[in-house]
Amino acid sequence: MTIQSVYNARVDVGDLHHDPVQEEVLPELERIRAQLAEPVKKGLFRKAPEPVRGLYMWGGVGRGKSMLMDLLFDAVSVPKRREHFHAFMQWVHAEMKTARDTGVDDAIKPVADSLSKDIRFLAFDEMQITDITDAMIVGRLFEALFDAGVTIVTTSNRVPDDLYKNGLNRQLFLPFIAQIKDRLNIWELASETDYRQRKLAGSQVYFSPNNADARAKMAAIWQELTAGDTRPLILKVKGREVEIPHFHNGVARCSFFDLCGKMLGAADYLELARNVRVLLLDDIPALGRSNFNEAKRFVTLIDALYEGNVKLIGSAAAEPEMLYLEGEGTFEFERTASRLREMQGENWGREAE
Repeated sequence: MTIQSVYNARVDVGDLHHDPVQEEVLPELERIRAQLAEPVKKGLFRKAPEPVRGLYMWGGVGRGKSMLMDLLFDAVSVPKRREHFHAFMQWVHAEMKTARDTGVDDAIKPVADSLSKDIRFLAFDEMQITDITDAMIVGRLFEALFDAGVTIVTTSNRVPDDLYKNGLNRQLFLPFIAQIKDRLNIWELASETDYRQRKLAGSQVYFSPNNADARAKMAAIWQELTAGDTRPLILKVKGREVEIPHFHNGVARCSFFDLCGKMLGAADYLELARNVRVLLLDDIPALGRSNFNEAKRFVTLIDALYEGNVKLIGSAAAEPEMLYLEGEGTFEFERTASRLREMQGENWGREAE
C-alpha cells in the first residue's frame, strides 16, 4: 500500500483534512518507503549499504509534519526507530556516559555502532539545537550513521540554515548544516493551515473552578492533541536540567507546582516558551500572602508564555481576575490577569506569518 493510498483513506474517513501542500510531499515519502523496501545493495568499496537519501521536512507549527512522518514510519518495513529529537539526545548522552565508564576514548563511536546495528531507518521529530554540546555531538553522530547506511528523516520548525542560530561557537556547527543539505532532501511544508490550532478553534481553554469537570476537560484536550503519546522533556538552562513531565510534538503538560512551586526563574520559563507551542497547566491555586513566592513565579511564567506566543490551556481555582485578591502585588497582578484573558482568545498562539 502506497503512502498516497493511506493518506487518501484517512481523508475519506475524516481522520485527516485534504491539504494540497501536504499531498505534494507524499511522492517524496513514497520514494523513501519504496527504496527502503528494495533488497540491500552494498557499494563496491563500502562495507555498509549506501543509505536511501533521507528528508528534512520543515515548516510552521501545526502544519502536519509529524503526521506525515508517521505515515512514512508506519509504512516502512525495515528495522526502524522514531524519537522526539530532545528525547533522542537525552538517550545519546546516557549511552555516551555508559561508554565513557568503560574507558573508551571516543564515546560517540560505540553509540553509533550500536544504533546502526539495530536499525536502517531513523525518524526524528522537531530537530532543534539549543546547546553547544549537542551541536558538536549530533554532527559526528549523524556522519557515522550515514556511513553505516542509516536513512534519516526529520522534521523541524526551522530551515537548516537557522539551526542553532546565533549559538555559541556556531561556526563549529556549520559543517553539520552542510551535511544535512548534502545527505537529505530539504522540503518546506508551507501550508497556511495550523491543524493544532484548528483542533482548539472555538474550544474553552481556561477551566474554573478546578473541579472534576475541569480535570476531565483538560484530559480530553490532552488526549486530542497527543493521542496519549507522551514523554518527559528535559530543558537545559545554564548548566541545569529542568524536567517537564509530559511532552509530545510541541505540546507540554505539567502542574502549577512543577513550574511555580520550584526554584525556577525567567531563564527557565523563556527556555520553556522556546520549546513549547501549547502548554496545559493544571491546578493553578488561589494566590496571595501564603504563597507569594509561587505567585511571583507565576507572573514571570505568564510573561514568558505571553512574549513567546505560547497557547496556554489551564485549570484554576478561580477566574483570572479572582486568582490574586490579597497581599502585596495585587495591583501588579492585574496585568497578569489581563494577559490570561487575552491568551484565551481563539486566535492566540497562532504563529506569526
